[in-house]
Amino acid sequence: MATNKQIIDNLIKSYWMEVETVLNYISNSINLDGVRAEEIKKSLALDVTEELNHAQMIAKRVKEIGGIIPGSKDFKAEQTFLQPLKDTTNVQAVIEGVIKAENGAIDQYKKIIKLCEGEDYVTQDMCITLLGMEESHRREFVGFLKEYKK
Repeated sequence: MATNKQIIDNLIKSYWMEVETVLNYISNSINLDGVRAEEIKKSLALDVTEELNHAQMIAKRVKEIGGIIPGSKDFKAEQTFLQPLKDTTNVQAVIEGVIKAENGAIDQYKKIIKLCEGEDYVTQDMCITLLGMEESHRREFVGFLKEYKK
């Protein structure tokens, strides 16, 4: 069984993943150019709010189970695949980056769900809900990618 500390540490990792995704979705929703980029920009802009809500849910849960949410000095960026591109019309690269970010979140939530089994059902339930939302985000961008790969 996982310890409370392991659960908190993994929740904080998810928190940072969500926060970094928010930062990158904002930049990509603004920086992309071109007619084909408009739908992607709109989707990313809408997802910013949802991803920020995920981070807030996680932060609240960390506090509830005895943890402390760190401040910005502890942030370490990892999403090299979602950084703004010099070619602001490379919509496919952004779509692929979003899918990679969603896959990372999905994998992390699955890990927490397993850690919580038999130990913390409230956190587990929250992560199951978040997992479903991330799978939905990924599905939307997999659909976008199909059009770009034609």
